Amino acid sequence: MADILDIETDVVVVGGGMAALWAAVASARSGAATVLVDKGFAGTSGVTAAGGPGHWWVPPDPAAREEAVERRHARSFGLADRGWMAASLDTTWRALPELVGFYPFGDEQPGRAALRSLRGPEYIRALRRMAEGLGVRILDHSPALGLLLHRDGSVAGAQGVQRISRPGRVSGRDWRARSGAVVLATGGCAWLSGLIGSATNTGDGYLMAAEAGARLSGMEFSVSYSVSPAWHSTRVLLFAFARYFDAHGRELNLPPMLSGGDFIGALAAELARGPVLAQLDRMPPEVRAAVPQVQPASLLPFRRRGIDPFNDRFEVALFGEGTIRGTGGLRIADAACRTDVVGLYAAGDAATRELIAGATSGGGAQNSAWAVTSGLRAGAGAADRARRTGRRTRDPVRPAACETAPVRDGASAAEVVRLVQHHMLPTGLNLIRSKASLLAARDGFESAQEGLAPPSGPDPHARIAAREARSLLATARWATHAALARTETRGMHRRADAPATDPAQARRLLVWGTRSIGSAFDGSTPDAGRARDLEAVA
Repeated sequence: MADILDIETDVVVVGGGMAALWAAVASARSGAATVLVDKGFAGTSGVTAAGGPGHWWVPPDPAAREEAVERRHARSFGLADRGWMAASLDTTWRALPELVGFYPFGDEQPGRAALRSLRGPEYIRALRRMAEGLGVRILDHSPALGLLLHRDGSVAGAQGVQRISRPGRVSGRDWRARSGAVVLATGGCAWLSGLIGSATNTGDGYLMAAEAGARLSGMEFSVSYSVSPAWHSTRVLLFAFARYFDAHGRELNLPPMLSGGDFIGALAAELARGPVLAQLDRMPPEVRAAVPQVQPASLLPFRRRGIDPFNDRFEVALFGEGTIRGTGGLRIADAACRTDVVGLYAAGDAATRELIAGATSGGGAQNSAWAVTSGLRAGAGAADRARRTGRRTRDPVRPAACETAPVRDGASAAEVVRLVQHHMLPTGLNLIRSKASLLAARDGFESAQEGLAPPSGPDPHARIAAREARSLLATARWATHAALARTETRGMHRRADAPATDPAQARRLLVWGTRSIGSAFDGSTPDAGRARDLEAVA
């Protein structure tokens, strides 16, 4: 670890998925020198690269767009913003055609309809090629471990560690990037549930921003699950055409997955009683033929086990999606996707999606449109900030927080991860929450937080694992405190002890802090007294 990579640039983008790469493209197009750092390999890491993302895709007809916005707004439980929704539709419609020449549409020029659904692996690789063509410097396998701040509290860059493969071993070196602005596009957090593509999504961006003073919004809306084969997470398109059976072969009467009913809740109840098997024999031939093209990874788990899912029955399970298909994330302070911290911007699942989805999941379509829109806005906003202020590389800087690991009396990072998963993954604790289960989770997390100790040794893998565990713990704490503070049922946040929806709570709920957690509804004064009052009511 003696080597240190020092970088000076205008904009640093942290992340390597759809939102991060769109942000890097926008930054570079704005004339800013741009460096992108990714925990994995930008082009293959993240949930988009493992799927076949569709986009919220409506032609620029005023009546059609107004109808699309109003239909989705009615499902947001009063927390979405029509202006942001309309902007996402317009930006996505204009941006996706820019992929022509980078994405393998085929020999013929694609029509507008062909742009709505893309193959994830090729989509992200196309964005990488676009970014590299604009001069973006990409550092793969280089997770960020924290932000750098100026004395005035504004962002001065980021720092982390780069994995380096050498003959016979894998080592690493520290990197430190001074910049005029930073975009966090690190994805959401699925509690390391095994959700396909989510292994790098451990809440790192949330923690980096919160250490610098940013607030988060909508963290109570982190209760999302998807159905997959029991042995391997895959994409959910297949399961809209499934029939379900109990262990005795009796067909189960579950709500259709796409009907708006509580399919996940009904399936979770059946899984609590025993194994559930599925068979994809309702899939129309044309959809079956399209699946390998639209979601190429979906059928691989079956092929590897010699299962024909269209004719054979197989066991299923629910995988936690956390804030990936939930809506919580960093609060967005302005139209350029700036956070509460000067010089720090957020995009994609690292940012709250309440602006377009409210209290219900944005699913694939809205979340993809948000990734494009927020990525482009954050990248352009960061470039504008860097152009106005310069890099300020001569100014003294400090780390936003000490790099520490959540360890209790010598407990390993793996033990902290298991603690988080024990409280955040079971459907019995989270689909319908109770005050008792939330308080138990909060107390367990606070106990773990109190024993924080710095990791020892230069091993880059240990440092990264320690940071991931700390990020998971912080994200779980924010989600739990927010769920206690919202004393009602709204959207995916359901409280057994507060089953009604309270009109007075039709506001976004903010949480903040790392050592101690504060919370307040947006528009109220976010002070410690207000946070204590909310917690006392919960």
